[in-house]
Amino acid sequence: MTRLTYRSLCFAGFAGCVAGLLFALLLQHGYGLEPCPMCIFQRVTMAFAGLGFLGGAVFAPKAGGRWLWIVLALLGALAGAAIAGRHVWLQGLPPDQVPACGPTLDYLLDLLPVGEVVTLVLKGDGNCAKIDAAFLGISLPGWTLVAFIALSLYALLIPRLARRHSIFS
Repeated sequence: MTRLTYRSLCFAGFAGCVAGLLFALLLQHGYGLEPCPMCIFQRVTMAFAGLGFLGGAVFAPKAGGRWLWIVLALLGALAGAAIAGRHVWLQGLPPDQVPACGPTLDYLLDLLPVGEVVTLVLKGDGNCAKIDAAFLGISLPGWTLVAFIALSLYALLIPRLARRHSIFS
């Protein structure tokens, strides 16, 4: 029987985050789907979750120290789920209720403080409400929401799985 260690489980979470980010880059650079500001924020939270998993894989702490890395990964995944959920909500609005399209993220960052940019982006705009692609009737932000929920649940299961399958943990 293969032993599931905390380190290997965290590395698998990190690999999942990397796969998600690589898929986003493939869609952008391979298929020309330009990300809206909310998509970019989802990438940032995916990277944050991935760093939490990577920290657990690299440092592999014992006992309560394990929760530090799990909580960091979980915070990234939950923040991503919140942003993706908002994105899906925007895409579901009737056309007459969709906010007007706003300036690009680069322009906003040049013009405003970061805190104001985050607030504006999270409100969403017409760029974020546009559905560029879907698979099985679910938009890309919908699939991203599913991925973030899965990562959140996985992060919560890691300590239990590592304890169950480890001889000395």
